[in-house]
Amino acid sequence: MISTLNAANGEKVYLQNCANCHSINMSGGMGPDLNIVSYKRKKEDIKKYIQDPVAMYVKFGYSSNAMPTLRLKGDELEAVTEFINTLQPFKEWMKN
Repeated sequence: MISTLNAANGEKVYLQNCANCHSINMSGGMGPDLNIVSYKRKKEDIKKYIQDPVAMYVKFGYSSNAMPTLRLKGDELEAVTEFINTLQPFKEWMKN
C-alpha cells in the first residue's frame, strides 16, 4: 500500500537532496530522470542505491558513479524511496 503522507514527505526530501541532479519530468540534470528510475527499478533497489551508490552502480548497469552517498536515514530514506517509487505506477519488471 502506498502511503501518500510518506510520498509527500519524500517529495520534500527529494527537493532538498536530489533535485539538483535528478529531474522528475525530463527537464534535465546530471543524473537519470527519476521517472525512468521508478519505471526500471524495484523499490528495494532504489533504497539500496540511495544508501550506497558506490556498491550498486554496477548492478544498475552504469559504467561509473557520480552520485554522492547521502546521509539520509530512517524516515527520510523511507519517504524519498516511496516518493520515487510512486512516480510510475507501471514497472518494467511487471511485464515478465
